[in-house]
Amino acid sequence: MTGRLTYVDPGRRRGALYRAVCRFSTTKLGMWLAERIAWKLDPYLLRLTAGHLRSTGPVASALLETRGARSGQPRRNATLYFNDGDRVIIVASKRGAPAHPACYHNLCQHPDVRFGGLPFRAEVVEDERERERLWELADRVFPQFADYREWAAGSGRAIPIVRLIPR
Repeated sequence: MTGRLTYVDPGRRRGALYRAVCRFSTTKLGMWLAERIAWKLDPYLLRLTAGHLRSTGPVASALLETRGARSGQPRRNATLYFNDGDRVIIVASKRGAPAHPACYHNLCQHPDVRFGGLPFRAEVVEDERERERLWELADRVFPQFADYREWAAGSGRAIPIVRLIPR
């Protein structure tokens, strides 16, 4: 896959179609489609089309390439993202599930990753003020993150925010 990422400005206004896709994603049907089909298909689709086609439609996603935390084997997951200056921000939401996604454990163990075909160093954002600032930006890009935070909090989980720093 060639290295190319669309710059996702959290301050940009989103249109009606964009907002409708976001809302649909948290319906029962949308979540079923995401879990059973879209997020399984996207790693292949993104890789085969050099990031041009994805199931998220107008919502930006890209291929996160990590190494397995225990196995060290290559792993690929599609994930939503946005930019914060020259850095890329990803949210390890797993749709608000009680456990962190495997890709989060992978990048914690092996922080040198590729995202959208480009090399990055991953770091988990720990500072609470910075997390609050990034949540405000994340909610502008994908308002349903607020639902995910609420669902995760119900099981005692705080959703991690990860900053990808270009290498």
